[in-house]
Amino acid sequence: MNSIVWLVALMAIMYFMMIRPQQKQKKQRQELLDSLKIGHEVVTIGGIHGEITALSDEEVVLEVAQGVKITMQRTSIAFIKAKEVEEETEAEIQETVEE
Repeated sequence: MNSIVWLVALMAIMYFMMIRPQQKQKKQRQELLDSLKIGHEVVTIGGIHGEITALSDEEVVLEVAQGVKITMQRTSIAFIKAKEVEEETEAEIQETVEE
């Protein structure tokens, strides 16, 4: 009986220490990929900086230099540059205040 309690406790600890944070991180990543818009300046997993010029469900077209465009998987985007996110957040706040 005592060993069953320890086994259940160990499983609960593993869930809260390993599985739950991983699920939370996966959800945040999906929210990032869903929030991509044309004009965002992004950085890819490989470290390539560029501006999104076209989007589809699976692919993204980045302009990495003037006239140089590359097509990548949408999942290869690591993050949106902070300046872009801050400007959008400020614009959303102002829209809310004006209403």
